[in-house]
Amino acid sequence: MTGVPASAAGRSQAGASDAGSGAKSPRSGKIVAAAVNEASLWNIANILTMIRLLLVPGFVALMLAAGGHDPAWRSFAWAAFSVAMITDLFDGHLARTYNLVTDFGKIADPIADKAIMGAALICLSALGDLPWWVTAVILGRELGITLLRFIVIRYGVIPASRGGKLKTLAQGIAVGMYILALTGWLATARFWVMAVAVVLTVATGLDYVRQAIVLRRQGIAEREAALEESEA
Repeated sequence: MTGVPASAAGRSQAGASDAGSGAKSPRSGKIVAAAVNEASLWNIANILTMIRLLLVPGFVALMLAAGGHDPAWRSFAWAAFSVAMITDLFDGHLARTYNLVTDFGKIADPIADKAIMGAALICLSALGDLPWWVTAVILGRELGITLLRFIVIRYGVIPASRGGKLKTLAQGIAVGMYILALTGWLATARFWVMAVAVVLTVATGLDYVRQAIVLRRQGIAEREAALEESEA
């Protein structure tokens, strides 16, 4: 017998065990944090974005099947395009609402949006259903505004406007109508819907340019004021 109660010995051993585990806590903490970050990538918002990316090659294959003018294949292509547009409505909302925003989502989401829309426009123009200048205007605006956002990001972020959201909706409806093999008054209606989409595309693009100029001027003025204060 050592004279030490069994309960005290048990507490001593437990304390030694806790101390040993405490020594490893920084390393284990990093491992756990890495596991959490890895798991956070596979959230519902990112999965919807990945589905939209995977739909792009499938959509192109359906659009060009059987020469690209078969009504049945065009209907399947429209279904794929519609699914992509619907997921676009939900993934961003889910990410913001449930705090599922990740670096992957920030990069992949706009790429997926432009990939499906660009694929649809290029396919329609290649098949002779849509003038190339319409495709050039829409894609040129989308790529130009994306580049502009990166240029002025040092001064601030240009928020998405209601006009921009309306533009996206109009583009989706118009392109969807062109994907379908419509005839009669529906074929005429889609022309006017596309005309509205083009007007909104140009108008919102010019508004974003205006916002970027104002944001840059404000950023430069604030920096100059801060520099003057530091020198004083």
